[in-house]
Amino acid sequence: MNASQPDCAAAAPAAEPESATCAANCATPLASLPYDTPIFLVGMMGAGKTTIGRSLARVLGREFVDLDHELESRCGVRVPVIFEIEGEAGFRRREAAALANCAARRGIVLATGGGAILAEENRAVLRRQGIVIYLRASVDELYRRTCRDRNRPLLATADPRATLRDLLARREPLYQEVADLTIETGCIPVSTLVKHLVPKLQAYEKKT
Repeated sequence: MNASQPDCAAAAPAAEPESATCAANCATPLASLPYDTPIFLVGMMGAGKTTIGRSLARVLGREFVDLDHELESRCGVRVPVIFEIEGEAGFRRREAAALANCAARRGIVLATGGGAILAEENRAVLRRQGIVIYLRASVDELYRRTCRDRNRPLLATADPRATLRDLLARREPLYQEVADLTIETGCIPVSTLVKHLVPKLQAYEKKT
């Protein structure tokens, strides 16, 4: 799979809403795609997957799904509680099951969790089932967006910036491995990013 060269776009995302899904049919779609293949957003925590995904789904008239919120809905508790009770390994098992279920749905925009790409089975699902967009951001930008968020269990450390740096170093090759398209976040507003992204998706043909 050949990922495209990065495009520079997207301002700092706003706070993520709590709802797990957005039907996206409350307004007339502004654009459409010539396929119903799922669109998957991958990237680090704070990269803007939920904010950008929600906006993209609204423009395309698609359903938006946030994998973390889907998982919370299934479990009845927040992600930090799952981490506390079952540890990261338990959370990742539940995440993999939720991803496999969601990825089978057509015509959605799915924002994955930042670590969803760690498991080979998840990467295989993403590559096989949909079009994968990697939202890339610098460590400084990721820290600025997440430093006040207390719902990030992996950042509950003495030096969250260093933690982000280490996580990104380990995950960057995996994001690139699954990506069909790569977008740099942090330069322009989300609405402009989406306007820039839609024609790329309309013209994109996934190689199998």
